[in-house]
Amino acid sequence: MSAKSPGVRPLSVLAGFVLLLVVVFVVAYGVGRQVGPVAPGLRPGSGGGASPGMDGHGMGGMR
Repeated sequence: MSAKSPGVRPLSVLAGFVLLLVVVFVVAYGVGRQVGPVAPGLRPGSGGGASPGMDGHGMGGMR
């Protein structure tokens, strides 16, 4: 018996799939650039406090 080589077909299918992924991501990036930020006023937090409405949930009184 002789060993069969995988051939060109699996490589072309893989290359087509990778190309499809690249096209989908490029289109999504382009649409995202055109639309702009989802929440323009959203800024990173200062990191110095609890979330609003969470006062008293720190369990600081437990021993």
